[in-house]
Amino acid sequence: MDTNKIKQVFRNNYIRYGIILLIGLLLGWLIFSGGTDATLAEDHSGHTHEMTTDENGKQVWTCSMHPQIKMDKPGKCPICGMDLIPLKTTGSGDAAIDPEAIQMSKEAVALANIQTTVVSKQNPVKEVRLYGTVQADERLSQSQTSHVNGRIEKLFINFTGESVQQGQTIATVYSPELLSAQQELLEAAKMQSVQPALLQAAREKLRLWKLTDEQISRIEHSGNVSPYVDVKATTSGIVAAKKISQGDYVNQGNVLFDIANFSRVWVMFDAYESDLPFLKVGDKLEYTLQALPGKTLSGNISFINPILDPVTRTAKIRIEAANPGMQLKPEMYANAVIKSPLRQYNNQIVIPKSAVLWTGKRSIVYVKQPDTETPAFMLRQIELGPSLGDSYVVLSGINDGDEIVTNGTFTIDASAQLEGRRSMMNDADSRPVTGHEGHNMSGGSGNMNKENEHAGHNMSPMPDNMPQKTSDKQTHTMIPVQGNCDMCKDRIEKAAKSVKGVSTASWDQKSKQLHLNFDSTKTSIEAISRAIAKAGHDTDKYKADKAIYDALPACCKYRNN
Repeated sequence: MDTNKIKQVFRNNYIRYGIILLIGLLLGWLIFSGGTDATLAEDHSGHTHEMTTDENGKQVWTCSMHPQIKMDKPGKCPICGMDLIPLKTTGSGDAAIDPEAIQMSKEAVALANIQTTVVSKQNPVKEVRLYGTVQADERLSQSQTSHVNGRIEKLFINFTGESVQQGQTIATVYSPELLSAQQELLEAAKMQSVQPALLQAAREKLRLWKLTDEQISRIEHSGNVSPYVDVKATTSGIVAAKKISQGDYVNQGNVLFDIANFSRVWVMFDAYESDLPFLKVGDKLEYTLQALPGKTLSGNISFINPILDPVTRTAKIRIEAANPGMQLKPEMYANAVIKSPLRQYNNQIVIPKSAVLWTGKRSIVYVKQPDTETPAFMLRQIELGPSLGDSYVVLSGINDGDEIVTNGTFTIDASAQLEGRRSMMNDADSRPVTGHEGHNMSGGSGNMNKENEHAGHNMSPMPDNMPQKTSDKQTHTMIPVQGNCDMCKDRIEKAAKSVKGVSTASWDQKSKQLHLNFDSTKTSIEAISRAIAKAGHDTDKYKADKAIYDALPACCKYRNN
């Protein structure tokens, strides 16, 4: 080619830019393809993927939704059809670790703030907390009454809370009957020599109206009578209630004032019936008052009410206390703590409450396996004794010297549930489904187990809704159920769980499939489908009644017509 023509071609800007672009792409491909390979090689050389292997050293694969499924090769979950994932471990493993233990790396233990404590035998002391109030001593309270009929002429006590001293005049009563009785006394005094008994009777009548002998003698000698009588206080204390006003008419025996003596008070506490076995008369009790911060008082239980309050289910516990300076006032709040030794449980193991997972029927703890490089924890079912406040007495299940988890117990149990192990929610071990049983359970037709094909155990894929036995009695299956929203999900699952024998029910809104686990000896798919249809949702076996379907909310309507 002519040199001039070549020069003319290169003078074209489009051609020059195109050639430069091609050269740049070529160089980039050469540089970055090599660098990527080197980087990948370097990354893989820097760390290892920790995977769970079976006893033959082969990789184990599981389903993220059904951790009880364990296969020896990748494929589909036989229950839900999801892709299996490699089952990763959290530690490097240890030959001494029990196969049922939950392993966690040291980093995971630190991240989850898992703490352990070595248990020991103790002489347990139950700590009972009580709450109550200060009350007046009922034995020191008195009512001040009028001893004659008449009218309140004058009051010397005018308001509730006023202090009263014994012998103090608290009121003056005008009484015509008293005037007549005094005149009878004077007449009887004139006839003393003839009828001395008459004089004694007149004097006794006035004594019954609480006139003193001095007052009676003064009337006899002076000959002066008065229709007014003073009412004297019979005790010292505080006026707790004022029940009359000046000018009121009263009858003999009417209460004028209630007077309470606060020189001694009662501190009354409420004790629940579960705490009563640990309380007895004479026990020493320490208590504090909100009105006296920083001050601790003490006393002995003087009385335990044998009758429970039917509403609060508590019994009253009484402490008697001296009250110098009137520091303790009625209705003050009091908090008490009593420590009662449980001698019948001496030399028993005591553990913190935070270590226990309680299911209602079972109480479990996690015990750290000793002498292992990788932290490993074993589930133990225990029998609990009485509660000690922040701890429990353990009757059986763990031994002296065991190291138990006291913080982070739920984290370990969650790991056990994800791995399909024994846990708080699962009393028995899940039965793993593995490829070594000679049955290919892959959900796709293109994932046949070639090893099993050669061994003559090639099994066809199982339909999605075929029941599969996961334990001796428990059966898992999926049935199609029609619905639209979260309200439908709640309604469907509730209807399924209402059938006796159904342990779990989970409806997938997208696939319209209901995942079921049920006891095949107690119920059947037909019975479950019938219950769901009665709730308003069509299944592949039963259709909901039109009246029930029409009553569903608008967001739950799934039929086209």
